[in-house]
Amino acid sequence: MADRNLSVGVYRYEHTEPLFDGRVTIEGVSATLETSPLVSDLFRRMAEGELDVAEFGLTYFLRTFDLDDSPFLALPIFPNRNFRHSAWFVNTDSGIERPQDLAGRTVGEFALYGHDPGVWNKGVLADDFGVTPDRMNWVIGGTDHPVPSFDWIPQPVPDGVRVRHTEGEQTLGDMLESGEIDALLSVDVPQGLLDGSTKKIRRLFPDYEAVERDYYRRTGIFPMMHVVAIRRELAAETALVESVYRAFSRAKEIVQDRHRADAAKQHMSVLTPWFSELFAENRALLGEDWWPYGVGANRKAVDTFLRYHYEQGLSKRLLTSGDIFVPGLLDT
Repeated sequence: MADRNLSVGVYRYEHTEPLFDGRVTIEGVSATLETSPLVSDLFRRMAEGELDVAEFGLTYFLRTFDLDDSPFLALPIFPNRNFRHSAWFVNTDSGIERPQDLAGRTVGEFALYGHDPGVWNKGVLADDFGVTPDRMNWVIGGTDHPVPSFDWIPQPVPDGVRVRHTEGEQTLGDMLESGEIDALLSVDVPQGLLDGSTKKIRRLFPDYEAVERDYYRRTGIFPMMHVVAIRRELAAETALVESVYRAFSRAKEIVQDRHRADAAKQHMSVLTPWFSELFAENRALLGEDWWPYGVGANRKAVDTFLRYHYEQGLSKRLLTSGDIFVPGLLDT
């Protein structure tokens, strides 16, 4: 039987690179691998029906469940994860010293109300610091470049939350530097902070690494940002979804195995100085499979995100893992 032709969209991470260079193939599939410098372009293409299987921002994926005919299910593959206390930035003249000081302030958010880091951070802000999103005013836009409204995905805003979009050539980075907004929640680091050209922007958590490591010790959660989605009509094909899952898992394992083996040579193949010490510290904290796929190892993190998504008014009902994942992979 001839291989299935499928279009597969995913960003070119080190742990997906083996899919692009041919070290790993999807058994039974003739895959056309698609990528983009802007990962959100892959989300849009999936939403618009151009791709069969694709990396999808978790909130973008979940919003489709409120459509009359939800077109996707998820494979428990998480190509993008990141601790996100580091995504908070504040104006140095704002008087914001603690997370609690965000109450009553105007906050910028990257791309859309409730982007993936935004859902995580608003949830943590409510759980750990008692500040809910309705206590802030929100401005949506691009950090260093204007970003139009993403009209290809539902954009719910709950009652009682004040949200507006930037206008014209406005950027959130400039607005933060000028004091037009007090704080910023962004996956992108403002360019002025990166290059040291401004003294008006700093991180809300200057010691964010220590804060994020403590968060993991307390919760066991390594926040996922993206999932791999598949069209529902394809999700019914058990052999197909298992093959896709195995391929993504094998690609990740190749990279993890390389980093483990390179530890014996102090990671001399890596450009970053002192990488071995960082690797050893992360391995001790996060374990041997520090980037797990599968439902079992990720259930707590997924359930937490689903709760946040519902509490923040981005889902009409509280979804479960059984609702969103392909049934044949629930035991992974």
